[in-house]
Amino acid sequence: MTLSILWYFVLTIVSRRLDPYSLAVVPGGAVGRLDEIGGVNWHWLVSPDMIIDRVNGVVADLRADLSDDWERYIADRALAGVPVYHVKQITESLTGRVEIEHLSENTLGSINPNQAYIKIKQVIDWVCALLALIVLAPLLLLIALMIRLESPGPAIFRQERLGFGGKSFTVYKFRTMTVSEPEAANVRSLAVTKPGDSRVTRLGRFLRRSRIDELPQLINIVRSEMSWIGPRPEATVLSSHYSVALPFYRYRNIVRPGISGWAQVNQGYVSEDDDETEKLHYDFYYIKNFSPWLDFVIVLRTLKTLLSGFGSR
Repeated sequence: MTLSILWYFVLTIVSRRLDPYSLAVVPGGAVGRLDEIGGVNWHWLVSPDMIIDRVNGVVADLRADLSDDWERYIADRALAGVPVYHVKQITESLTGRVEIEHLSENTLGSINPNQAYIKIKQVIDWVCALLALIVLAPLLLLIALMIRLESPGPAIFRQERLGFGGKSFTVYKFRTMTVSEPEAANVRSLAVTKPGDSRVTRLGRFLRRSRIDELPQLINIVRSEMSWIGPRPEATVLSSHYSVALPFYRYRNIVRPGISGWAQVNQGYVSEDDDETEKLHYDFYYIKNFSPWLDFVIVLRTLKTLLSGFGSR
């Protein structure tokens, strides 16, 4: 089963690159930004009499006030066996993001994750994390010793973060930076790591690039506070800021946060509000499509990220 999924995943990537999708676009409504999405041959229709051969589907804003001629065109294409996509549906599929501008679009449940899978995933996470802690214990102790020898301070970095159900918890990571002043620990500017941050130690750079600094979070998984895969938990001080600045921000806590996630493998590390909005769109896509198959894809892309160092700071 695993080999079949892996083969399908690789085949999909190769076919997308060798033979990009061709989609015909019906004018009207919110289709104007589709040409910003790469990897697709967009064919912009100018008349209902225009027929384009060998397209993978027709895209239209089905909520727009389309003319009778265009509605007949859409119906005829569907009868001819050509898939018809709503613009929002195709945008989410191609970008891996869910944009939510109004509460009515969410309808307080349309992107609720599968509750059965949440429970099954928790059991799998717990067993795998416990086994990993047992196997990696000697390595974890060695890394902790190296951190203590390089710079003064504890080997483990602790920080209060917002997690599942909006409850705060203490996250554990290997310390990769010099120790900050205690009284400044909750200042938002110190909770954000900037590119080339001078506080990062030499060993810390390696731990961050390889993501080894995340390994102590296995403890959080065993404590059922985190998962292997899910939206990254934010520091409480940052969560408070984003909850005010960004609509629906707290909704991302409807699933357990993860060591890796859909936003991390697509976007990398973010620090600005605009980037955080983009990250939120990726988080909502993950929640809406919450499934073992998406988790498996994230695992594969996480392995690629580990090798490339994408998004590390």
